[in-house]
Amino acid sequence: MSYLIAHYNYWIVIFLMMAGLYVVIAQGNLVKKIVGLNIFQAAVNILFISMAKIEGGTAPILVAGTALYSNPLPHVLILTAIVVGVATTALALALVVRINGAYSSVEEDEIHEQDQSF
Repeated sequence: MSYLIAHYNYWIVIFLMMAGLYVVIAQGNLVKKIVGLNIFQAAVNILFISMAKIEGGTAPILVAGTALYSNPLPHVLILTAIVVGVATTALALALVVRINGAYSSVEEDEIHEQDQSF
């Protein structure tokens, strides 16, 4: 039981991943799908940061008496992923605005119905 409690962050990651995946699959609203993708991305970011943490590790600065260092690469990759995620979200929301202008709806079913009528 203490093993489960000690790794609570992985349970949070699993919950966020499943919630994000559910929102993407179950919702027909395009904005809600984008929010679901952002939740899923946040879960992946938390997972990478959780795996990068080393108990007793310090910053990779050479100091006498320190033998265990944490790798800064996962943190840098997550910063890059955050920037790419913001840009992707902005592009997706811009596309939703254009779709709303063309179809007067952001519901997936209504857009498909209007496409079938052509």
